[in-house]
Amino acid sequence: MMKKLAIAGSAVVAVVLLSGFAFRGGHHGWGHNPERIKQMVSWKLNDKLDDIDATDAQRQSINAVKDRLFEEGAKLAQEQHAVRSEVVTQLESDKPDAQKLHALVDERIDAMRAFAHQATDAALEVHGTLTPEQRKELATEFRERTGMK
Repeated sequence: MMKKLAIAGSAVVAVVLLSGFAFRGGHHGWGHNPERIKQMVSWKLNDKLDDIDATDAQRQSINAVKDRLFEEGAKLAQEQHAVRSEVVTQLESDKPDAQKLHALVDERIDAMRAFAHQATDAALEVHGTLTPEQRKELATEFRERTGMK
């Protein structure tokens, strides 16, 4: 049963990645402007850092992590736009190249996996920057927001 769920989950991820849904711009009124998105993320992050009384050193370190991760995410999104174009080209043809489409799925999954690992490393880096009290405050807020106990 777990193997079937994993396969179904992989198929959903592949479709989402190929369709470009995960990277589509324009949601939340941010438009397609990466700098605008980065500005919104920065505002939200800085508000959260205010909430936990982050020091200047913590702010500098955490914002550097955000900037680094944002650049990687923007690169991933640019790559996704090129992939979407290739998918459309393939699907417009009389004989789409199945091998090429499958290779694109594999490439996008590998890229997402690498980015997810970078995001995990970034989260661990931020974790090490925060005090136990700040981590507890964020964890409590997260639990309340998500309904976790």
